[in-house]
Amino acid sequence: MADGFIWYELMTTDPDGARAFYNEVVGWDIDAQPAGEMDYRMIVRSDGGHAGGVMRLTGAMVEGGARAGWLGYLNTANVDAVVAATLAEGGSVQMPAMDMHVGRMAMIADPQGAVLYVMTPVPPEGQPDAESDVFSVDQPQHVRWNELQSTDPEASVAFYSKHFGWTQQGAMPMGDLGDYLFIQKDGTGIGAIMRKLPHVPASGWSFYIGVDDIDRAVAAVEAGGGKLLGPVQQIPGGEFTVHAMDPQGAAFGLVGPRA
Repeated sequence: MADGFIWYELMTTDPDGARAFYNEVVGWDIDAQPAGEMDYRMIVRSDGGHAGGVMRLTGAMVEGGARAGWLGYLNTANVDAVVAATLAEGGSVQMPAMDMHVGRMAMIADPQGAVLYVMTPVPPEGQPDAESDVFSVDQPQHVRWNELQSTDPEASVAFYSKHFGWTQQGAMPMGDLGDYLFIQKDGTGIGAIMRKLPHVPASGWSFYIGVDDIDRAVAAVEAGGGKLLGPVQQIPGGEFTVHAMDPQGAAFGLVGPRA
């Protein structure tokens, strides 16, 4: 999906623990530790496709302020232009643009402070037209919803619309928090932008992972040492969602039917 989310990454101090946890909760098969110094593992779906990656946080990273969490990668045709525009509009650069074998990327904080990667990927060899399928509107084992809590939702809508071609159509009233603003890419609903909740320390993205049965997944969260951050709630369309935290402290959402 051009200029949409093309990759998701779990940063964690315990990849083996995360592997056991998400395998049970979501049904993924996260790779075992790879050879070499860098501990980066692929998240593999049951259909053989990739759902993202897992990166081990080293002691030095933690001492530098890194914490367990999920980050998204947005596709862009020009990483450097997005970085420059982000700086010009009041955002910041968390990791300067660099070239890797998978593409050119940078980590930014948008003008409201939400952290994400921007990337121009290199297509797999022999597949010049390959597109990411880590996001799906309705399939389990994919991220199904991207939600931004922002200190200024309208400004966030303007930023992502300008630089990533998104649209904003439709809203759901949330009382004192204002409207839950639905966002689209190429006509597909990919998530929403809302005002930051008072207890949330900073603007940030949350990602809702699709599961086959919300009750089975919730039981697996609790059995695996995770924590529910609220009750299971029904959403428009009849499915259910819940906020949770994995044993290493990374927050995420789940969405799926009640079997």
